[in-house]
Amino acid sequence: MVFGGMPNGADEDTPVFVISVAAQLSGLHAQTLRSYDRLGLVSPGRAPGGGRRYSMRDIALLREVQKMSQEHGVNLAGIKRIIELENQVDALRSRVAELTEELAAAYAAAHQAAAAVHASYRKDLVPLNRETALVVWKPRKR
Repeated sequence: MVFGGMPNGADEDTPVFVISVAAQLSGLHAQTLRSYDRLGLVSPGRAPGGGRRYSMRDIALLREVQKMSQEHGVNLAGIKRIIELENQVDALRSRVAELTEELAAAYAAAHQAAAAVHASYRKDLVPLNRETALVVWKPRKR
């Protein structure tokens, strides 16, 4: 059953819409969607029979392509480059998040190791303050 435009259990990346529905949802002609697919601007999933299946993310991207083209005057080659760069930025953000987590784990492990070393110090050693004199006695050999 469909509620709010998406089938139950589907997320924004699930390819569920046939080209005619995607065209309606995006406000574009089906032939425009085919053209965008051929150009690599929006690459929908494929059904077992080979038909295009668009996700909600694809629909949003189609709308964004249309906006960049119509409202901002960006040509399709420029739009493709913008999409590629946005995808790179997303990938880099993900990698930075991964590295940040790894770094936090390494800091935690180093802190734990330092705490273990400090806990292993001998308790019978007494630190001297600066006012205490230290005398070393060496008996003479006979």
